[in-house]
Amino acid sequence: MDRTLRRRVVLIASAALVLAAVVWAFLPKPVPVSTAVVRRAPLEQVVEQEGKTEVVNRYAISAPVPAFVQRIAVQVGDDVARGQPVVRLEPPRSPILDPRARREAAARVDAARAALTQAGAGAVTATADRQRTERLAAGGSATRQALEQARSAAEAALQRAAGGAAPGQGQLLVAPAAGRVLAVRRRSEGQVNPGDTLVVVGNTNHLEVRADVLSDDAVRIRPGTPVIVDQWGGDQPLRAVVRKVEPQGFTAVSSLGVEEQRVPVVADLTSPPALWDGRLGAGFRVLARFVVWSSPAALQLPTSALFRVGAGWAVFAVEGGRAVRKTVTIGHQAGLTTEILTGLKASDTVIVHPGNEVEDGKRVAGTSDE
Repeated sequence: MDRTLRRRVVLIASAALVLAAVVWAFLPKPVPVSTAVVRRAPLEQVVEQEGKTEVVNRYAISAPVPAFVQRIAVQVGDDVARGQPVVRLEPPRSPILDPRARREAAARVDAARAALTQAGAGAVTATADRQRTERLAAGGSATRQALEQARSAAEAALQRAAGGAAPGQGQLLVAPAAGRVLAVRRRSEGQVNPGDTLVVVGNTNHLEVRADVLSDDAVRIRPGTPVIVDQWGGDQPLRAVVRKVEPQGFTAVSSLGVEEQRVPVVADLTSPPALWDGRLGAGFRVLARFVVWSSPAALQLPTSALFRVGAGWAVFAVEGGRAVRKTVTIGHQAGLTTEILTGLKASDTVIVHPGNEVEDGKRVAGTSDE
């Protein structure tokens, strides 16, 4: 090859390289995008709602009759056993009587004496009936039920005839169940009326969670729905199970002033009391997460990868360095994650937050967003 031909080949090659460089410089650059990988993993759909804890069984110790209550010694938080005396009542203190009140009191005394005499006669009759029924039962002529009724009637008549406790003896009100003192409604001594609540007792080892959820969420919650109790102040979430969904909702006003229909939902704590005993009590704030759907291996991707196409959904997958639009069918949504039913497979790469510059077939340069 002579020198002239060699120079011509070098010039042509140089021109080709320059032309290739110019063409490369003017080619569209790949669009930088963030990507994520479609994968199978556990997925839960939850309804979150703030709630509070309550003692399942609360027992109010109340005054059964007008009485004078002595100073109550138990304190809130004290442990009490079933049958332990908690409150002592005494007969009401006599008020200062004016002439009219004195006449009314005398009339009540006469009426009480007459009632006592009548009660005594009733006790004699009831006792005779009981003895006769016992003889008939021994001979097989009376049923067991009739015998029990006769005995109960006789005991009630004797109690009425006794007229209650002797003056000054007083009456003890005991704890109906073992637990802790939740409230002391009255500390000092004084007169009380029938039905006045004096002490409230409950077992703080048996707690429930109450939450008022939106009505459109409540229809997805049913008895047996698992509940994750979080943000209660402990190191790990607690477990609970829905016991009931109230059949009656109510109207509540949100913090934004919007009227909402809410439904009370009650769940029983199932975690061992050792995880929260002594720290969690009645009236504590918690976050209840009702698990309305779950899957151990759902095909899923970030919800931010989805965009609308007509009435359906689509994503941009990355194949061979280019964006490829694919129509997908979605299932359950759980916050920032969505279940995919059709259109993708595990290990596919998709673009998250696709911008307007991303188009079908366009070159992209992806960086993982995981």
